[in-house]
Amino acid sequence: MMAVTQSKESKSGMDPGKYVRYTPEQVEALERLYHDCPKPSSIRRQQLIRECPILSHIEPKQIKVWFQNRRCREKQRKEASRLQTVNRKLSAMNKLLMEENDRLQKQVSQLVYENGYFRQQSQNTALATTDTSCESVVTSGQHHLTPQHPPRDASPAGLLSIAEETLTEFLSKATGTAVEWVQMPGMKPGPDSIGIVAISHGCTGVAARACGLVGLEPTRVAEILKDRPSWFRDCRSVDVINVLPAGNGGTIELLYMQLYAPTTLAPARDFWLLRYTSVLEDGSLVVCERSLSSTQGGPSMPAVQHFVRAEMLPSGYLIRPCEGGGSIIHIVDHMDLEPWSVPEVLRPLYESSTGLAQKTTIAALRQLRQISQETSPSTMSGWGRRPAALRALSQRLSRGFNEALNGFTDEGWSLMGSDGVDDVTILVNSSPSKIMGLNVAFTNGFPAMNNAILCAKASMLLQNVPPAILLRFLREHRSEWADSNIDAYSAAAVKAGPCSLPGSRIGGFGGQVILPLAHTIEHEEFLEVIKLENMGHSQEDAMMARDIFLLQLCSGVDENAVGTCAELVFAPIDASFADDAPLLPSGFRIIPLDTGVDPSSPNRTLDLASALEVGPTGNKSSSGYSGSSGSMRSVMTIAFQFAFENHLQDNVASMARQYVRSIISSVQRVALALSPSRLSPNGGLRPPPGTPEAVTLARWISQSYKRHLGVELLKSGSDGNESFLKTLWHHSDAIVCCSLKALPVFTFANQAGFDMLETTLVALQDITLEKIFDDQGRKVLYNEFPQIMQQGFACLQGGICVSSMGRPVSYERAVAWKVLNEEESTHCIAFMFVNWSFV
Repeated sequence: MMAVTQSKESKSGMDPGKYVRYTPEQVEALERLYHDCPKPSSIRRQQLIRECPILSHIEPKQIKVWFQNRRCREKQRKEASRLQTVNRKLSAMNKLLMEENDRLQKQVSQLVYENGYFRQQSQNTALATTDTSCESVVTSGQHHLTPQHPPRDASPAGLLSIAEETLTEFLSKATGTAVEWVQMPGMKPGPDSIGIVAISHGCTGVAARACGLVGLEPTRVAEILKDRPSWFRDCRSVDVINVLPAGNGGTIELLYMQLYAPTTLAPARDFWLLRYTSVLEDGSLVVCERSLSSTQGGPSMPAVQHFVRAEMLPSGYLIRPCEGGGSIIHIVDHMDLEPWSVPEVLRPLYESSTGLAQKTTIAALRQLRQISQETSPSTMSGWGRRPAALRALSQRLSRGFNEALNGFTDEGWSLMGSDGVDDVTILVNSSPSKIMGLNVAFTNGFPAMNNAILCAKASMLLQNVPPAILLRFLREHRSEWADSNIDAYSAAAVKAGPCSLPGSRIGGFGGQVILPLAHTIEHEEFLEVIKLENMGHSQEDAMMARDIFLLQLCSGVDENAVGTCAELVFAPIDASFADDAPLLPSGFRIIPLDTGVDPSSPNRTLDLASALEVGPTGNKSSSGYSGSSGSMRSVMTIAFQFAFENHLQDNVASMARQYVRSIISSVQRVALALSPSRLSPNGGLRPPPGTPEAVTLARWISQSYKRHLGVELLKSGSDGNESFLKTLWHHSDAIVCCSLKALPVFTFANQAGFDMLETTLVALQDITLEKIFDDQGRKVLYNEFPQIMQQGFACLQGGICVSSMGRPVSYERAVAWKVLNEEESTHCIAFMFVNWSFV
């Protein structure tokens, strides 16, 4: 390799037009140095010349130019590679969109044909009203008759016939017009999107379809998707009963699959399936499935206790190799979940194609994208990735919570008698090694004396509260619902040694700090460690309080994601944080029963970019909830686990019942505060008595700022006060207001203020002004406060403040001013934090 550079320095005595040529040995030496230090300082370059004799005849300035050119070439190479990757993605997405357009054209043609057919039928029916013959009636309904399958047996030939039929039906759904698909709200196609997602309209059962790009080879994609328990959180197990080779080189598998029940109010589901894997003539890999029963011509499996046999209609994955690497994948999930077997209030959950798309179809695509990102050499940064070890921890948390929630007898769970009130169910497991994911019972420090586990669980219906907002509150403000004494007790039970039953509450929370571990690509799921500070678990160590750690999984915090289940699952962990440490997951699951999409209306979609929805709260509500808040419903399921000694079973059961009932009471109180039934006509929470409307307060803030500082804060438009509110809400700097009490608390914030403080309106009013500043910031504030009250404003130097989640926030500068009302008296103090960012 030869490098050519030109000196720009004439003072060195070298002819500025003269080129310097490096020998191959010199280039090799410089390349080695470049890999060690791409941007060396002048001292480092001189040191390189001294350490490497082969470079001794080269001027330091020439070496500087060589490194500049080398960095430039590297940057150009990376940019060229990035553009090639983007081009491949765009080409593949263009191909996908063209195919989707062709499919939609076929669907339009079919609908036009069916429309003409039904018109003709209606005319024939009108003419046939005077005809009493049976022949005309039978003929008119012939179009809708379902062809009957010929009788088949469970022989290889019979199973192959079912498999080929399944393949044909699956492909007709994936790329044809066998099902009428409508685009799922909020899912926009693009090179970096999760894919094109659609839900069914007017077909048997519930169905969802997705197609997208993944950076994995087809065989790897098939391997991941076949391992359904690794990505489908509702899947308990998939057992391969038999494997048969197919004549075309494919395989036929007979499977038995179990799905967890999502709530305590419904039984679990199971499936008896045929799975067919084959390769098409164009090289595409296909994995398709369907339920087997005696009526469908295949072998059947007897019913299993505690499970309702559901049906999977032809579904599967079409995986095509993509030019330049990766795969184009089509996914179809089509099920009949037997909604008749659940209470009527839960039936929308089993009749929602949107829910199926979120839980199953989109989950599959997300798993593929996550693994693709983790295996990509260009994304080796730790934050933003989800390493396999951390993903395994999140799966253990989710699985442990589902096991406790379902309480299957084959895992050792047994029902404990009620205390006369049926709101809380108690289950006991005297052999917990299976459900805790351990090969040997109570290894790695789990106390041998605590040889049983108790689970207290309950479900409740919530009205008019967005699941995402409620879950965020539960995550951010644990002290509002949790008993710190029981948290300490649970942590001690998992850590080591016999522990006493918790008695009365010992103090309160010293504080909660959220330590992020990892998150998925689209930030729909977070794995984090919660540190509960200064807590004790018995009277003896109340004076020597310690920190307690919880491993926590949080998902469904995006209120604009239609049909998403919101979960908060946590488990006490030991400081050692061993991979095989026992986990006792507890937590909450909130499932929306109203998906925001009327399946009877294919043209109805959610407007996720509607007008500003903001009131005095500063909280934005999903447009899926606006305008129909009266029908917004969800079901919350709560499950808490405790390890205990057998002889303490009755006492622990009594404590668990009381604890879960107290949590239910707290959740109901919080849900009432967050309910849109308290919304003002502008869409925000009604303020406490004596608090001005948001538009009025925005005008006071703006006018007071101009009065004290002489410049405009907000520029209103022609619509007057409403424009003040919108401009204030969207202001890039964080603007917050606090009261004039002896201990000032926050009463209002704009969107940037809520983001900076990482809070909501209900929790905002629990945050004091001094709590967000560090020691230096409090000192500055105390010194400047008299000036604010006398002069009307003060400009504060940049510094560090702390969000409600304990995260440090830096700001370039801050401005504080008195907000005056109509009577020229001070209503509150406003703060504006300029150019803030999380450290």
